[in-house]
Amino acid sequence: MPSRSSARLAALTVAAVCSAASAVVLTSPAHADSVRIHDVQGTTRISPFAGQKVTDVPGIVTATRTYGSSKGFWIQDATPDDNPATSEGVFVFTSSAPKVAVGDSVTVTGTVSEYVPGGASSGNQSLTEITKPTITTVSTGNAVPAPVVVDEDSVPDAYAPQGDTAAAGSVNGLTLDPSAYALDYYESLEGMNVQVEDARVVTATDPYSELWVTVKPWEHRNRRGGTVYGSYASQNTGRLQIQSLGSTADFPKANVGDSLEGTTTGPLDFNQFGGYTLVASKLGTLESGGLERETTQKQSSRELAVATYNVENLDPSDATFDKHAAAIVNNLQSPDIVSLEEIQDNNGAKDDGTVDASETVNKLIDAIVAAGGPKYDWRSINPVNDQDGGQPGGNIRQVFLFNPERVSFVDRAGGDSTTAVGVTKVNGKAQLTVSPGRIDPANAAWNSSRKPLAGEFVFRGKTVFVIANHLNSKGGDQGLTSQYQPPVRSSEIQRHAQATEVNTFVKDILSVQKNANVIALGDMNDFEFSETAKILEGDGELWSAIKSLPKSERYTYDYQGNQQVLDQILVSPSIRRGCDFEYDSVHVNSEFNDQISDHDPQVLRFRP
Repeated sequence: MPSRSSARLAALTVAAVCSAASAVVLTSPAHADSVRIHDVQGTTRISPFAGQKVTDVPGIVTATRTYGSSKGFWIQDATPDDNPATSEGVFVFTSSAPKVAVGDSVTVTGTVSEYVPGGASSGNQSLTEITKPTITTVSTGNAVPAPVVVDEDSVPDAYAPQGDTAAAGSVNGLTLDPSAYALDYYESLEGMNVQVEDARVVTATDPYSELWVTVKPWEHRNRRGGTVYGSYASQNTGRLQIQSLGSTADFPKANVGDSLEGTTTGPLDFNQFGGYTLVASKLGTLESGGLERETTQKQSSRELAVATYNVENLDPSDATFDKHAAAIVNNLQSPDIVSLEEIQDNNGAKDDGTVDASETVNKLIDAIVAAGGPKYDWRSINPVNDQDGGQPGGNIRQVFLFNPERVSFVDRAGGDSTTAVGVTKVNGKAQLTVSPGRIDPANAAWNSSRKPLAGEFVFRGKTVFVIANHLNSKGGDQGLTSQYQPPVRSSEIQRHAQATEVNTFVKDILSVQKNANVIALGDMNDFEFSETAKILEGDGELWSAIKSLPKSERYTYDYQGNQQVLDQILVSPSIRRGCDFEYDSVHVNSEFNDQISDHDPQVLRFRP
């Protein structure tokens, strides 16, 4: 998933800036007369006038953007044509604060540009703009064209057309069919004044003052108010990002299940962080849905509780230790074993060669004790400096916390950052050659990525093998609103190789002891229906236990209006066969604007 860096915040304000590096430049005649906005927009995603100068394009100013590097204004034709494929609005990029006002009737002379937010390599669709403008104000105080109401009846159920194979899968050259495809419908409204009414929030307000709503109240809805992403073929077409042309200080702090009551109105923009975005001149009134954080059931004395929790780049300088501790003690009910992902070294992102994370881990353990939880013990292996990806200098790694009052760890010396853990047979039972140990750390599958941490535990005399994972992220994949349909998921290549290695290691354990209790868990960075999950599961060596939940309950992460699975706990046949387990995705973070991590923890309870 995209990182929450300062670059993200800066980029938000420049999402529509024209750049030679990311503009589509076409060779064409130098001038075009008597052109209206719908002529500029055309019937495909690329303007027929891209690269040309157009003269005296008329329109009414519907909104202005006076902040950041994306200064300019939107105009809309008050006398539209009768073609639903041609938008009647367009953004005019001025680079400085525009001198027009909403309601001005203007004519614009300038050059038509197709700007690609994020650059051409992102695969994003382009935004049609008029740049280097000369603006003439004809009159002021005119009525703004009435907004187009975007609702469940207007947005098609199919998401996107199949890309043109002759154009590497791009949809750019295809004639828009706004009655058939949601992305075509939104594109046909690019730059126009649009409106949503009484819209339910499906992704909480983030640090960049944006949220997501749905205009389809029943589309894959779950009981907590979100919209679940259940397969590549079942896109949620009603999702729409909301930003504001007003002060970020006034932007509503919304959680999933809240709603923007009344009307939210503004031009439909396109940016690299989610695609089609209603940039609101008028925001609806926030109404709380009353969502509360979940608490899981406490394990019984005979049940082993195993959890995974991505604590999002935790380092000693963070102010979230008490909140993470409270979540582990109160919401997760102090699991016996906790696999932590994204534990950073003792000085966080400072890139000075530090790899030890004892300060980070012990600060969390102390906070757990202060919150009324057990005094956890822990095991981990320090990575080689700057070799495991993540935030530069942070050296993120997986860490096992375990409650020594309930479970013991089998220490077997020799495990380090470069030594591969193996499996041996002792008295007819499987054992790890080192514990803790890393799975094949020299394998190219783990280049610039976290190596799985394997450990051997004993609970009530029964051995349980636990493998903590943090697979390759989805960074670099094309977005759902990409010009390439279906989008290319390039990050899968490495993740599939990693999943193969994990499955192979589990096979090694089960080949020695077919009834071994094996758990592979962590931030798998992929969906329960993905090929990654299928490779991890193999021929039944593992099974993703989140699939024991109803489909509407399967999510651990909320991204761009889609509630989805990234974190998983997979179990071996001996655990699954008994059906004597309980699985819980504990929703304490992903749905809330004041989250302390972007992931929800997962808990498995079973009797070994």
